[in-house]
Amino acid sequence: MIHQLAAVDRRAKIGNNVTVDPFTTIAGDVEIGEGTWIGPNVTIMNGARIGKNCKIFPGSVIAGVPQDLKFEGEESQVYIGDNTVIRESVTVNRGTKALGYTKIGSDCLIMATTHIAHDCQIGDYVVIVNGCGIAGHVEIGDHAVIGGLSAIHQFSKVGRHVMVSGGSLVRKDIPPFIKVAREPVSYAGINSIGLRRRGFSSEKIFEIQAIYRAIFQQKMNVAQAINYIEKEMLPTAERDEIITFIQNSPRGIIKGYGSGKAD
Repeated sequence: MIHQLAAVDRRAKIGNNVTVDPFTTIAGDVEIGEGTWIGPNVTIMNGARIGKNCKIFPGSVIAGVPQDLKFEGEESQVYIGDNTVIRESVTVNRGTKALGYTKIGSDCLIMATTHIAHDCQIGDYVVIVNGCGIAGHVEIGDHAVIGGLSAIHQFSKVGRHVMVSGGSLVRKDIPPFIKVAREPVSYAGINSIGLRRRGFSSEKIFEIQAIYRAIFQQKMNVAQAINYIEKEMLPTAERDEIITFIQNSPRGIIKGYGSGKAD
């Protein structure tokens, strides 16, 4: 299943039923799970750990050396989970000594020309649309959707089930279950359609709406809103996830409904 015009180092660990198309280069310190398809003109460099049944399209570069001036040649990895699709000309850099790896979860779709920098952690079922730039040390939760041509600032965090509008410039953390849009990027409501598709009940969605109404739409700062939520709303997994995310956000979270003017 390895084309004679592919250059595959004999030390690479290639699983059963892996297809490697012509003009692809695979280095020695690479592991590829069974059933994966590697298209033509792909470069897979040292440190890549690719799961089962993945698809990597032409022009992609996996486990490239980090574009970080602090990188000193240390060994590091890129992990890609099972069933993930990486489209044309995507670049995924491996980690630095800060974390040691870059990770993309299972069942993700990373669309064409996206860049994922060093030490990023991307969850499962994430969709990153064409042309996005994900800077170093970014964390993106499960089921998030990042609209095309968006850019996410280094060290930013994006919560689970978030929908980011295309062309967004993300400079602050985005807590889970919401949509964001406008410039500067701001709260734009609950990701109710996405939540329903993933099995959230109407009652649970109403609960999440009430939480974010306190955070973004009432005349309270974030600390006051968190205090109100803890006192007035029953503890649930979603409530606690939102509170924990905000309390562990050193960059601070996005603002409420945007007006087009910087706060």
